[in-house]
Amino acid sequence: MSEDTDADANATVEPGTDDHESDAAITPYTLQRDDIETQHAFWADTVADRIESRDPEEPIVVKGGISPSGVPHLGNVNEIMRGYFVAEVLRERGYEVRQVFTADDRDPLRGLPRTLCDLEGELVDLGEVDAGALGRNLGAPYTDIPDPFGCCDSYGDHFSRIIADSADAVDVPIDLVSNTELYESGDLEDVTRFVLEHRERAREVLAEYQDKVDEDYVPFNPICEECGKVTETVTSVDLEGNEPTVDYRCTDMDAGDQTIDGCGHEGTATLREGKMPWRFEWPAQWRELGVDFEPFGKDHAEGSWPSGEDIARNVFDIEPPVPMVYEWFTLEGEPFSSSAGNVILVSDVLDLLEPEVLRYFFAKDPSKARDFSIERLDQLVDEFDRLERIYFGEIEADEDEQAFAERVYPLVVDEPREERIRLPYTFAAVLGMFDDPALREEVARKEGHVPDDAPEWAVENALARVERARNWARRTANEFDYELKRSEIPDHEFDDATEDALEELAEFVADDGAVDPEELQGEIYETAKRHDVDVGDFFAAGYRLFFDEDQGPKLGPFLAKVDREFVVERLRRNR
Repeated sequence: MSEDTDADANATVEPGTDDHESDAAITPYTLQRDDIETQHAFWADTVADRIESRDPEEPIVVKGGISPSGVPHLGNVNEIMRGYFVAEVLRERGYEVRQVFTADDRDPLRGLPRTLCDLEGELVDLGEVDAGALGRNLGAPYTDIPDPFGCCDSYGDHFSRIIADSADAVDVPIDLVSNTELYESGDLEDVTRFVLEHRERAREVLAEYQDKVDEDYVPFNPICEECGKVTETVTSVDLEGNEPTVDYRCTDMDAGDQTIDGCGHEGTATLREGKMPWRFEWPAQWRELGVDFEPFGKDHAEGSWPSGEDIARNVFDIEPPVPMVYEWFTLEGEPFSSSAGNVILVSDVLDLLEPEVLRYFFAKDPSKARDFSIERLDQLVDEFDRLERIYFGEIEADEDEQAFAERVYPLVVDEPREERIRLPYTFAAVLGMFDDPALREEVARKEGHVPDDAPEWAVENALARVERARNWARRTANEFDYELKRSEIPDHEFDDATEDALEELAEFVADDGAVDPEELQGEIYETAKRHDVDVGDFFAAGYRLFFDEDQGPKLGPFLAKVDREFVVERLRRNR
């Protein structure tokens, strides 16, 4: 969804308004309505019902969009994934579906981003690239600005390509459509001409939502042939003949708290040499692409949507698509922000967890705000593992959980396979403390996480989680970000009391049927006290034996996750 750079709408639609779609405003709060006839386990079925009730022509078009103004982070994938699940449900019902994602790359660059990223997903500061090329091109369309990395055709193409790569990474087949190409090919020429022919009506409708619309307003922004900037001042319109044109004057552009200077040039532009303002461009995309459904963030629900719906009906004479507001999610409790550096890319996330876990995150109810926490990523993975076990009937669940798992799990995995193996994420992080792949597998088998008769593909997939969990530990510098010295005992020297305490702790671990992490942590304290050993020194002895360090993770929970035989032998200094 493109950023709405126009002024805020003066009229809004509130949740729960009347929804007689043919003659009244459509509430975009599709999932929050209280008049839903069929309650489904999965929200995408509810949306599909609403689309299907319109008896749409095929292919059904599901749309999303982005203005490629900077780093395409995980938050931007929200729209792709929400659309994907609805598209998949419709395909299950036998419909041909096209999922379109527009790159609104003819939007002008209105400010310099502080952070960019290369095609590999590495974040860089603006000072590390050719920032001068961006500064000289403020106000120009993204596709007319040189790529600061020098690897793509333009700034816009660079970030559009990352969006396409992100969709590929989560196996979502989108048809990425460039707005620039739609204009330059003439695909938007007829609808642009139409809105200019009806510009008085267009002005009248938009004036209900924006104070700045006056009697001279023209819904077209030419690109200045002299300086290359998008300008908003059209002095006359000529729609006669085969190639309609507008005359313009290149004037200043307001861009937030700054002004981008126009060059003052007066010229003439065809309808392929400019763009419609966003408020008209969005419904024009609906008309040109035949859009049946589009999800968008809640910022557009009370801004762009009411005007877009009105313009669709009363200017373009089309029915707007079925809308769906989704709540934003945060990153570590804070809004995604490229300028503040609070971003994570899809490529980064997939270094930490499997694609199916990420798809599961987006399968959750989009009407509820959520936080994506890298620090607590183990909890998300545990949630997914639980969903999987419910689906295969391996654990009991309540009726709602069961219904959700049965409906959603086949949509988030490539193929449900009961023989799959999932190592607990934190156990995988423990295995990541040593490098030897054979040793990782040996310990996983010894601890009962890999059955003797497991197929090779299942073992390989299970152990792939180890490297991801290891990346997580290193990224967060958490309790698993240590190197376990497993092959040989680190150099050490303990007094008799400490050695006796270690022997007693070894006996406790060996004798306890199931080692509880917190119980073991408490036993370490008590064992030190019984032998009159300083508690801090006793913990340091443990860190020396296992990590060759003076400090480390919370020792009890860590030792509870490592295979018992090794822990006992190391505490006894036998290996």
